[in-house]
Amino acid sequence: MSVLVLALAVGAACCLGFGFVLQQNAAQHAPLSDFLSPRLLLDLVRVPRWLAGMGLMVAGMVLGALALGQGEVSQVEPLLATNLFFAMALSRWQTKQSLGRQGWAGLTLLAGGVTAFMVAGQPRGGNDVAGPLRHWLIVGIVVGIALVLTVYAKRSRLSAGPTLLAVAAGFLYGLQDALTRVSGERFRADGFAHLMTGWQPYGVLALGVTGLILVQSAFETAPLRMSLPALTAAQPLAGIACGVGFLGDQLRTDAAALAWEVCGLAAIVTGIVLLGLHPAMPSGTGPKERVHDLQPH
Repeated sequence: MSVLVLALAVGAACCLGFGFVLQQNAAQHAPLSDFLSPRLLLDLVRVPRWLAGMGLMVAGMVLGALALGQGEVSQVEPLLATNLFFAMALSRWQTKQSLGRQGWAGLTLLAGGVTAFMVAGQPRGGNDVAGPLRHWLIVGIVVGIALVLTVYAKRSRLSAGPTLLAVAAGFLYGLQDALTRVSGERFRADGFAHLMTGWQPYGVLALGVTGLILVQSAFETAPLRMSLPALTAAQPLAGIACGVGFLGDQLRTDAAALAWEVCGLAAIVTGIVLLGLHPAMPSGTGPKERVHDLQPH
């Protein structure tokens, strides 16, 4: 991996982590009647803190797209998962909580998991790009899983709903990252006109808007610790699956490498959960205190 890809991916993670915290600070005050509705974005766009968070998120997405243009999806996705480092840093500053054993354990597992996966798997590009059938099959599976999770989340929006929405958004963002790389390759090959004749850039836009609505709905209905860990864990898993599944990314597949890759991914997810449940993460407004927001405005 080049230093440029590393710097771009970590810069993207920093912007995303700070942006998510600012967005949740604002979204937790939005009316619950806007749950899973585009009206939520119309309400939030008038909140300066949310706009600042969105600006950071857009900057993170641009840096992430540049990283994906220079590296492989399977390289960049684990690094993007470190956005929780930066979310934790801003949350600690807001809540004045110390890291403690749980925080240090989460940071160690996340950093160690990323390192183990990258060293053992040695992600690299390949020429075995999938044909249209497998391409669309994987896209359909990812979108289908996100749709099922969203349906169940709508039925339990004040209990497991926020976590399910965050997982659904993470899957969509992972797919969006894969399509972003495809779009970049089309642009570099034949220019802007060729890029806009394909469906991929429109898919990137649709996935981005849909994921944004899901994330903000998760942020408004529960504390950040219930949504951000799930989002952060799901995105790299989906992105790596898409990268290997239809973009031709290659990982080492000998027994020892596979064992370390699985351990690395497990450590990443465990570290994300520990950090997300840390007391330093904003608790937000509890559902019971916000039931009145369900009344029509």
